[in-house]
Amino acid sequence: MAVSAPAAIVIGASAGGLKALSDILPHLPADFPLPVMAVVHIPPDKPSLIASLFQDKCALTITEAEDKETIRPGHVYFAVPDYHLLVEKAGCLSLSSDEAVLYSRPSIDLLFDSAADAYGAGLIGVVLSGANEDGAAGLRRIVSEGGQALVQAPETAMATAMPQAALQACPSALSLPPHGLLDELKKAGASCLNV
Repeated sequence: MAVSAPAAIVIGASAGGLKALSDILPHLPADFPLPVMAVVHIPPDKPSLIASLFQDKCALTITEAEDKETIRPGHVYFAVPDYHLLVEKAGCLSLSSDEAVLYSRPSIDLLFDSAADAYGAGLIGVVLSGANEDGAAGLRRIVSEGGQALVQAPETAMATAMPQAALQACPSALSLPPHGLLDELKKAGASCLNV
């Protein structure tokens, strides 16, 4: 059975996840060909500084997602506070103010589900440190569509609940420290560049 070429990456992070993201995103090369969509659980009542924080450190273009924005290779899109971030099959992003999922808006599960619909087996899902179960069901959906599941090794996470839940839901997931996750993402990017 042929393996689908990677087409996109989705990342979910909560408590402790910014540290893990700091070990990954700044080390992706400028010619990294895949789009990255990320949900980080942040308080809904104040603006997020995550995109600007990472833009100063990264070779890739880092922005907050905008509704109906076209998804571009080599861009990292962070969810906006208090809005779900969804991927549409037409190749664009959408923002939703629907009910919170697992007390979270943005929801990692909703991003992962919608991206699995859009990208199928070409999707790579990454679950990082966090203190709840958001992302576990979405990661299982990615795997069911033939996509790849990566999970931060719980012993390297500041908050272990989220990676542990993800591994329980997806026993086939690769469980790696952040530098190992980075290596896997670089390999995925290189496989696209060599096609």
